[in-house]
Amino acid sequence: MAKDTDRLTLYKELEKQLKYSRFVHTMGVTFTATSLAMRYGADVKKAELAGLLHDCAKYVPVDEMERICREGGLEISSFERGNSALLHSKAGSVLARTKYGVTDKEVLDAIRFHTTGRPGMTLLDKIVFIADYMEPGREEAPDLSIVRPLAFSDLDQALLQILSDTLDYLEGTGKKIDPMTRRTWEFYKTMVQTEK
Repeated sequence: MAKDTDRLTLYKELEKQLKYSRFVHTMGVTFTATSLAMRYGADVKKAELAGLLHDCAKYVPVDEMERICREGGLEISSFERGNSALLHSKAGSVLARTKYGVTDKEVLDAIRFHTTGRPGMTLLDKIVFIADYMEPGREEAPDLSIVRPLAFSDLDQALLQILSDTLDYLEGTGKKIDPMTRRTWEFYKTMVQTEK
């Protein structure tokens, strides 16, 4: 976001586009992402922009999400097809580029991977992924009392905790697990163990 006027326009636009509860969540993610960016020396403006736009496609109908992804050149896996919970992040990265004029690949990738993560995440990827999980309005996620302080002392450990909790939840409810989430967990589990 180059100018404050652009920034304020984006806030106003998102407030109109999102349901009020989703807008409040978006503000929480933005606040948390910028706080983590300050803590870890990441670009605060990029963290703010990715936080603001991470759910910009949340209320787009799933068939429209699929069209947006196709037209944006993003492949849709068989697992993602018809799954708005997964597709909104990919479609959001395309909308961030085409509708909101974002050209920064790092910001677009942080939006794209905020739901599943990916092996070898950038610092900004990690920040937005973690912020989405633990923003102040979140109450239902497991181990928030562990994750929140951990995120400000060891980002990779916090990421691994979130991924482990997510996989445990999905396995416990019998829900299908996106292969990217499992690959991300395996990558960080190995990385964190190697560092010990």
